[in-house]
Amino acid sequence: MSTPSLNTAQTQLDQTVRIFDRFYNFELNVPVNEYDTLYSYFYNLSRNKESAQNFTYAVFRIADQQGIPAIVLLDDFVGKSQLEVTALIAYYLNEIRSPATMIGVQAQVTPNYYAARNVQI
Repeated sequence: MSTPSLNTAQTQLDQTVRIFDRFYNFELNVPVNEYDTLYSYFYNLSRNKESAQNFTYAVFRIADQQGIPAIVLLDDFVGKSQLEVTALIAYYLNEIRSPATMIGVQAQVTPNYYAARNVQI
């Protein structure tokens, strides 16, 4: 009886990638070819492994919430600069987050007049 080698392909394993975000308790199994496509696109854009992984997770999370395939969502990012991709990710994440918190919004928040006048400096 021979022991399996580490180099032997494990054909009984499902060809999916498990995405798990501990902070938001988000878990999703995705096809490995879709994951590799998105990850390689974001890695080529940023040249940073952690950034590429975070963008990939975000796109799968957005695609899951919107009910569309992640590859279709990737078409929105192709041909854009890194700054435009970051702004687009922020736009999509703002759609699925609480309206009390907005990512990437640079508008200054104006305090309520009646609350602000009671603040003593």
